Amino acid sequence: MTIKSGYGVHKLRLKFPGDESLLFRDCHFQYEKGEKILFLGPSGCGKSTLLQVLAGLIPHTIDVPMKAEQVMVPESSAVVFQDPDSQFCMTRVDEEIAFVLENLQVPREEMPAQIQKYVSAVGLNLEDVHTPIHTLSGGMKQRLAIASAMALQPEVLFLDEPTALLDLEGTNQVWETIRQLPDEQTLLIVEHKIEQMLDVIDRIVLFRPDGTILADGKKEEVLANHQEQLREYGIWYPGIWKDRLIYRSDEKISDQADSPLLSLRNFQVLHSGNVKLYTNHVDLQKGEWVAVMGKNGAGKSTLLQGIRQLLKTKGELLYKGSPIVQDDLQEIGFVFQNPELQFVASTVWDEVAYTIRQTSKNPSEEEINRVVQERLELFALWEHRQKHPYQLSIGQKRRLSVCATIHGRHQILLLDEPTFGLDAQNTFSLLDWLERLRQGGTTIVMVTHSEEIARYYADRIWWIEEGCLLKVSSDEEDGKECGDGGNCARDVASSSKS
Repeated sequence: MTIKSGYGVHKLRLKFPGDESLLFRDCHFQYEKGEKILFLGPSGCGKSTLLQVLAGLIPHTIDVPMKAEQVMVPESSAVVFQDPDSQFCMTRVDEEIAFVLENLQVPREEMPAQIQKYVSAVGLNLEDVHTPIHTLSGGMKQRLAIASAMALQPEVLFLDEPTALLDLEGTNQVWETIRQLPDEQTLLIVEHKIEQMLDVIDRIVLFRPDGTILADGKKEEVLANHQEQLREYGIWYPGIWKDRLIYRSDEKISDQADSPLLSLRNFQVLHSGNVKLYTNHVDLQKGEWVAVMGKNGAGKSTLLQGIRQLLKTKGELLYKGSPIVQDDLQEIGFVFQNPELQFVASTVWDEVAYTIRQTSKNPSEEEINRVVQERLELFALWEHRQKHPYQLSIGQKRRLSVCATIHGRHQILLLDEPTFGLDAQNTFSLLDWLERLRQGGTTIVMVTHSEEIARYYADRIWWIEEGCLLKVSSDEEDGKECGDGGNCARDVASSSKS
């Protein structure tokens, strides 16, 4: 079997440095112009890697050893990645698209009309196309990334989990943009969250954990005939929360009338001297789970960074009734949204061992080895223990960041989008593990866009809007303002930006 038409790869063999086995062994995949294909499979099975091979990024741009009897890549293609900020070359919307047009040698006098055409095509309605990119929401940034990709006039558009970092509104914006593309546009998509985009594709390729292809065919047939594998592999198929929900314990670790574990009073988080987050009054109790929610850019991550004192703050931050001090911060763990920001070692094993050495008193090598193995097995990372953290998939990086951060001294655990990029199986495993920590007395504060996580796991929701923690809600109440200054809170944050 060889590739006689279209594009694809025949008898692909690929192995990352340090891996004990091949990721692909004689993999064959072929597709034709005009197809719209979804790659499905568990985290780490090689979906994004194969996408990069088919786009020609591997081995020409990304140096990974590979062999193939035949590789047919399109003459022109474009790739849209998870994080739009990582692929912008310019600082303003029109300049980003102009950069592409200039490389295509489009005459300067034709550029304004072309820029407006591509901006309008993706529904990016701006009063001024010279708008700074950093002021856009996550969904708007991905729309711009797609507009820039379409300006290349690619034969094939590759989308590598383009909604992984977006809230529901941003996710819907991206898929609405894709729906507006010409019918003849060829699409290859890697995505975990498939409920909002099934109408976009017509063919599904389902991968096993070892990178081999289990099924390849019409979407209706693959979804209908492989429900068991979809559940086993942790695919986010429609209705999975009802099928997989594990009801959490309602045991209360402490009475809400007890003194708060953490209190914020007239609390401001600053960046470059400006107030980026404000709340009048909010408390955090021992052993509760709080979901922090709001639109992209509302200030959710800023709040967590302020609590952990990674950004300058004003106002009162009380821990166990007293102003927080440096030693208290050792009891507050933090998991970044971008896992690469916290990696310090050159192997997965050493990354976890480093935390144990830093947080335990004179641990023996035997004890370190035992705990490292337990944690890596728990987070399904044991077989990757000798890899560099940067060689992991985004889902594996996320699991490693959580695995390497947490230790027994943490009273509060701050997690910034810990489930983004994870398949369903690893999401449920992480949530259930965090729930066990909560039942043991650890307080969980998690930034999330998932309404299901907030509904089924959180005791309360902190709602953030335009730099203000405005409302706290729970299953028992529709929500209450954070103190007496709800409107004032918004004014403080807004005035700092002006």
